[in-house]
Amino acid sequence: MAHAKRMSSHLAAALVVFCLLQIVIVAKTGGSLVLHLGVIVAIGGFAVAARGLERRWEMLDHSGLSAQGLALRFRRDLFQLWAWTIIGGMLWLPLAIIFRALFG
Repeated sequence: MAHAKRMSSHLAAALVVFCLLQIVIVAKTGGSLVLHLGVIVAIGGFAVAARGLERRWEMLDHSGLSAQGLALRFRRDLFQLWAWTIIGGMLWLPLAIIFRALFG
């Protein structure tokens, strides 16, 4: 159960970082209502995906896999989680720039 609790903590932190990145980027680029609505949708999607990953780790902790196998999967999932958190948050930069260029 230790891996599931640790993953849950990382998911909570990643959600906060994801939200902050999106809010700061959209605010700094002078985001419109459409971009703010997009942020809400993106955060909702991230939360749903995070809950799916959290459930996966609850099942993996009860699966009987070896400690080494769990540790390997945990590191891989942790890397992917944080990579997608940062990349996903930064995707608003080109979208905001394009939106601003098209619609002022």
